[in-house]
Amino acid sequence: MGPEKSLTDIACEQLERMIVFQELKPGMMYSEKKLAELMDVGRTPVREALQKLAWEQMVVIHPRRGIQIPVVSVESQLKLLEVRRPLEALCVKLAAQRATLEQKAEMKNLADGIMQCAKYHEDEHFMDHLRGCHEALVEAARNEYISKVMRPLQGPSRLFWFRHRESNTDHPASLHAAIMNRVAAGDSEGAEDASNTLIQYLSDFAVARLRM
Repeated sequence: MGPEKSLTDIACEQLERMIVFQELKPGMMYSEKKLAELMDVGRTPVREALQKLAWEQMVVIHPRRGIQIPVVSVESQLKLLEVRRPLEALCVKLAAQRATLEQKAEMKNLADGIMQCAKYHEDEHFMDHLRGCHEALVEAARNEYISKVMRPLQGPSRLFWFRHRESNTDHPASLHAAIMNRVAAGDSEGAEDASNTLIQYLSDFAVARLRM
């Protein structure tokens, strides 16, 4: 078992769920006090969670005005993916080369879990596994600069897909699982190819929203 989660980590995960599944509406402004009341937690962990989510581009903090839930446009998603494509390819390549045996085992479990979540349409669990995949890859790459630049790219990308998916949308679970399995196998070239395939899917998904 991993380390026990802090109140800030729990608040952060709860806030992300509320944002992704639109319990907090895109474009709306909320006070820190209101968010604490909605989640039934203290102001301090909420404040710390919001700072983290602001860094990850999941909220926008307006001093003395409140916290705004971002609207991720198709155009911004495509620009984000332009940057994410080469960085994520580098991240998975390094992860495949540097992951420990324990990290590789975790990645196999995440790959299996993400497929199960998609199979049984467990959206919240799928989001948890997806975030876990992103965090595991960044950690295994063992480069703090990758961590600093990747997290603000992955959060908004998750947000865009969940907000725009439809019941008949092709599910990317197998694409995420392929990355994790290639990294777990120590296959850096295969991991890069799998990463590029995923980013191409996300780009095609975003472009398709322009035509709707």
